[in-house]
Amino acid sequence: MSAQQTTTGRRITLRGELALTVAVIINSFAVAMTVYAGLGISPVSSFPYAISLVFPFLTLGTWTYLFQGLLVISLMVLRRKFVPSYLFSFVVGFFFGTLLDVFGAWLPCLPFTLGWRIFYFVLSCPIVGFGIALSNRCKLPIIPTDLFARDLAEIIRKPYPRVKTTFDLTCVALSVLLTVGVLHDLKGIGVGTVIGALTYGRLAGFFGNLLDKRFDFVSVLSHEK
Repeated sequence: MSAQQTTTGRRITLRGELALTVAVIINSFAVAMTVYAGLGISPVSSFPYAISLVFPFLTLGTWTYLFQGLLVISLMVLRRKFVPSYLFSFVVGFFFGTLLDVFGAWLPCLPFTLGWRIFYFVLSCPIVGFGIALSNRCKLPIIPTDLFARDLAEIIRKPYPRVKTTFDLTCVALSVLLTVGVLHDLKGIGVGTVIGALTYGRLAGFFGNLLDKRFDFVSVLSHEK
C-alpha cells in the first residue's frame, strides 16, 4: 500500500489507508495507556474491560473484538441491510484488539508513580481524540467503536459529538452495573473514565476541524477524479 501524499493548492491530500493505519496504532496505544494509568479506562473500552474482569477466560483484546463485532452487526440491523464494507471493520477491530494486548504487555515496564500515571492519562486523551478524528475521515470502514458512533449519528441524524458522548456514557453505565453487580466493586471506572466520556467527542470534533482545514483524504473506496 502506498503512503501517497500530494499537495493540491494549499490543501494536502493523504491516503485514507495510511490515516487508518495510524489511527489504529495510536488509539490502541492510548487505550492501553489508560488501563495502565489506573485512573479509569477509556469509556468505549470500559464495557469490554468489565466483561474481561467478570469472565477472565478471554483477554481484554478478545472481548474488545467481540464487542466491536456486536456494534457492527447492530449498525446493519439499524440500516436494515447488509453492508459489505462493514466486514472490513471486523478486520480493523481484530488488529486493534491484537495491538491492545501487545501494548498492554510492555507498558508495565514504564514507571508507575502517581505523577507518571497522571501523565499517561493526560497524554492519552488528545491521542484518542486525534485518532478518532483521523479515522472518521479516512473514507474506509474504521474501528467498530468509532464506526458505530459515526454512522449512528448519520442514521438518526444527530450531531456527532452528542451521539459520541451519549454512547460513551452508556458504556460507562453498563460497566458500573456489571462490575458492581457481579464483583461488588467498581472496577476500571475512575475519574479518567468520566473525563474521557465528557471530552473525547469534543476533542474529536476539535481535531476534525483542524484536519478539515488542511487535508483531504482519498482511499480505494473513494471516487477519485
